This record gives sequence, C-alpha cells and structure tokens, in this order.
Amino acid sequence: MRSDSHSPVNLFLLAVVNRRIVGFSRCEGSHLKRLAHIVEFGVCVLKDFWGYGIGKHLLTASIAWADANGIKKMALSALETNVRAINLYQRFGFEIEGILKNDKILCDGKYYNTVVMGRWHDDENTHC
Repeated sequence: MRSDSHSPVNLFLLAVVNRRIVGFSRCEGSHLKRLAHIVEFGVCVLKDFWGYGIGKHLLTASIAWADANGIKKMALSALETNVRAINLYQRFGFEIEGILKNDKILCDGKYYNTVVMGRWHDDENTHC
C-alpha cells in the first residue's frame, strides 16, 4: 500500500465497514514508456460482504481514476467460474480478450481457465 501511495501510476483503494477492511482494489501501472498507457486492475471483497455493491464501487472509482489520469487501457483477469464478476466487468465496458486454459489449480484439485479482459478508454466510451 505504501509504495502505491507514492507512485503516480498506481492506485490502491480500501473498502472499510465499521473500521474493518472488507475489500480493496488495485491498479498497477508501469513507468516503461511502452506500457505507460495500461494498468492491471484487481479487486477483492470478503465473501460476507458480497452483494452489497462494494466491488462495483471500487471498480467505479478505479475507472474514474484511470480515465482522469490518461490511462487508455485497464486489464484484468478473472477465474472462469466468477461469472458475477465477469458480467460486472462487461457492464463497465470490459471485453473478453482471451482465455488461459487450465491456468489455475484450486483446492479441489481441478484446473480452471482464466478469463483475460480489457477496457479501452476513449472520449466516446461510456460505462454504467
């Protein structure tokens, strides 16, 4: 968190309920010129707090920050089984750019695909 707060290409947001951290989001950029237009986005919300719009608010704030700071592309990845998140991302203009097959193995011993998504910002791009 500390390094993100000192870097103009990164953003770290916390969701706090009753002084308890219940979620966070992060945008990680690069100082390399060829990657300066893009950030990697990630979000996490405690399961007990799913369904309250916390992830949506973190995503909205992250998109606003990226757009205001000249970021042209936000990239992310989601487990294929996280359909609610994938649908949320699509409502905000993210498109599926690819699938990483059998990319993750979970505690059930099964392999799962990772969905790679991106959102391109231009002046005509609108979101929810």
